[in-house]
Amino acid sequence: MKQLLFIAALMVSTLSVSQTKYEKGMDKAFDLWKNNQPIEAANLFERIAAAEPDNWLPPYYAAQINILYSFGEKDEKKLTAQLKKGQELINDATAISKENPEILVLQALLHTAWVAYDGATYGMTLSGKVVELYEKAETINPKNPRVVYCKAEWNIGGARYFGQDTAPFCKDLERALELFTNFKPETAFHPNWGKDRVEMLLESCKN
Repeated sequence: MKQLLFIAALMVSTLSVSQTKYEKGMDKAFDLWKNNQPIEAANLFERIAAAEPDNWLPPYYAAQINILYSFGEKDEKKLTAQLKKGQELINDATAISKENPEILVLQALLHTAWVAYDGATYGMTLSGKVVELYEKAETINPKNPRVVYCKAEWNIGGARYFGQDTAPFCKDLERALELFTNFKPETAFHPNWGKDRVEMLLESCKN
């Protein structure tokens, strides 16, 4: 009996140490990102992902960095490498957590990066996929603020491109801001980004 208790205590202790390493690693990765070291942060998120094969969050954040820093990139070779890496990481996260609206939003953003780079080439093939991803994410969780806000921003971009009224989508941004007010991430490391961007977009809606 004592031996069993010792083994159980050892297992709990090992899990506790593992948890601490994960938390420290994630904190360090976020600090690197915050301090304008996105490549180092992405690399660390990837290392954490390798050590946490059942956790979708590390590959999610590694993918997010690769995608976000692709917007505005003019070098096609660099853009292709970053988005290819981002897609691989999204695939890893999806394999762990299927039908996840947060990951669906990230996939939509990856397609958007291609459209932003060359709308004439990628707009026709990827715009429909972006819309489908946001609709699917909204069906799964209509109260996720990132789903509502990212879909609204995509629609605003499309409306401006075609010279249409953006007012209906600005109302969606207002709804997203309300959702952010009441949103509570599952853990400290779960996605909680986007509120600042919504506030900025709402300011542009007033102009």
